Amino acid sequence: MTTGFTEPAKKHLGQNFLHEKGVIAKIVQAIDPQPGDVLVEIGPGQGALTFPLLDRHGELTAIEFDRDLHAPLQAAAAAHGHLHLIEGDVLGVDFTALAARAGDARGQIRLVGNLPYNLSSPILFHALDHAAAIRDMHFMLQKEVVERMAAGPGSKVYGRLSVMLQAYCAVTPLFTVPPGAFRPAPKVDSAVVRLVPKPAERIEVADRATFANVVRAAFGQRRKTLRNALQGVADTAAIEAAGLRSEARAEQVTVAGFVQLANLLAARGG
Repeated sequence: MTTGFTEPAKKHLGQNFLHEKGVIAKIVQAIDPQPGDVLVEIGPGQGALTFPLLDRHGELTAIEFDRDLHAPLQAAAAAHGHLHLIEGDVLGVDFTALAARAGDARGQIRLVGNLPYNLSSPILFHALDHAAAIRDMHFMLQKEVVERMAAGPGSKVYGRLSVMLQAYCAVTPLFTVPPGAFRPAPKVDSAVVRLVPKPAERIEVADRATFANVVRAAFGQRRKTLRNALQGVADTAAIEAAGLRSEARAEQVTVAGFVQLANLLAARGG
């Protein structure tokens, strides 16, 4: 993309470098950085989004795993603004600590990034663990993943990711990005999505671990009824006490329904 980046994209790291200027401009517009915001980019790659954000905002923290990109990123960023580069795996970055140290007036950060397809779900769940420290997230992902994130009950793609994200965040798909916007071009369409964590008072989950356990078990064997899928987690009486049908399948249960069941179990102590 720019002088100094000599390494090709690494397939084993899931790298696909964004280069289409029109798409980049739409992402920057969607993020709309404001004075005082603390932007944290996951996987800056060759700086396609990094440098326009620096031009617009002046300062950015970026987390990059690929050591071969560190020196050229720092060198190229100097002409655009101030880049704080964190070298390493994003899954090892404590966003809560980062926000406490460098966050905005509310002690929060804004996450952005073109996420590698092979790590998108782990990164999303990692961000969820730190949602209280995050004001919003703008991510580019495989379109199929964004569809799963935003899906409602009854949809074939409604699943664990849908329920877990929607319990804690407002999920808004923004626009689709064609393969040609990347180098090398992936075999699938991508999409940009906005996630806005709910304020603590609007999160109805009483116990996060119980909720995660219920959702994981319910979708672990999608074709089974709740009665069978939740064996060892919730008995039929608990399922029906939560207002759910024990013969229903997980994909038919609303996010609120899973919250209700998990809260009932948490109140009973399991």
